[in-house]
Amino acid sequence: MSEFIQLHLLTSYPPANLNRDDLGRPKTAMFGGSQRLRVSSQSLKRAWRTSDVFAASLEGQIGTRTKVLGTNVLERLTEKGVAQERANTFAKAVVHAFKKEKKKSDDGDEGGSAKKPGTRGKKEKPADGASPETEPTGSSLEFDQLVHVSAAELAKIDEMIKRVVAGDDPSPEEISHLLSKGFGSADVALFGRMLAEFPDKNIDAAAQVAHALSVHRVTVEDDFFTAVDDLNKGEEDRGAAHMGTVEFAAALFYQYVCINRDYLLRNLEGDEELANRTLRAFVEACATVSPSGKQNTFGSRARASYLLAERGEGQPRSLSVAFLKAVSGDDILADAVSAIEKTCERMDKVYGPCAREHRKFNVATGEGTLAHILDFVAK
Repeated sequence: MSEFIQLHLLTSYPPANLNRDDLGRPKTAMFGGSQRLRVSSQSLKRAWRTSDVFAASLEGQIGTRTKVLGTNVLERLTEKGVAQERANTFAKAVVHAFKKEKKKSDDGDEGGSAKKPGTRGKKEKPADGASPETEPTGSSLEFDQLVHVSAAELAKIDEMIKRVVAGDDPSPEEISHLLSKGFGSADVALFGRMLAEFPDKNIDAAAQVAHALSVHRVTVEDDFFTAVDDLNKGEEDRGAAHMGTVEFAAALFYQYVCINRDYLLRNLEGDEELANRTLRAFVEACATVSPSGKQNTFGSRARASYLLAERGEGQPRSLSVAFLKAVSGDDILADAVSAIEKTCERMDKVYGPCAREHRKFNVATGEGTLAHILDFVAK
């Protein structure tokens, strides 16, 4: 049976716009019949994965999500004096190690797509600057979707780039084996990856991250602002040089995270030391790293005020039900902590204990420490 580590955090943010929707508004959700502020799991995971906490604790174990790996490889080679044609050949080979080449039909079209009316038997006019015999490098050096390239794969690419610069071209067979199962990369092990064209190289995520929701009702507000032209002396025009609005809200968020420790260990090929380092870095990031959205405007960096960590083999469950009824009153943090702990106690009473042990800290009361939590999750 798998061992699960579950985290329940309460983090308070002052006025902020941490995670915007397509209209630039803070994301929201209806929950328990009222509007709540929301931060998506995608936003949270990116903030944690790219944080200084991860960089310092997991150096050499962090991959890269990108669509332009081939372009990056090409630029690195040409900067080191490798001829354009040779560099482009290698860069395209690297890209095709991660995506399958599209099959061409008998008439030469990729994927067998039909020609435009009136073009049968005619050659397509090449794009400006390209000869009829030369394939433009643009799209051929890009992935069709973001690919999470593992740390091990990046290391192999770096080594091959050194060889190409030195005049030793890796064989096509070597390059074709660049794509691996992704093991050994801490962020891939935590968050997984999906490659539609190579399902055997997919990695199931060891961590499940819920969208953070405010524990209370929220109304999104508008901030009207102006900017003044420093060189305008106001002799002819005293008006502002720019006017605009930005939307914001403040909230105390409930955040739930579940980590399957056995999956994490499997994804890291049984490396206990790396698994424990990954757990420590991940939990520290969850408690201390904020999403970067509009930080220069609002300076809304925050740390968790409360964290309950559970460890055991029971079926995991979120405690979000504690906030179906929106918290209100003069001490929202204390009421939210009480709601979490009462819900946890009552669920254990009804279903039996979910975890065999737990640890917590509470900034408001000075109870516990983050260091104590990190030792607990990584022991």
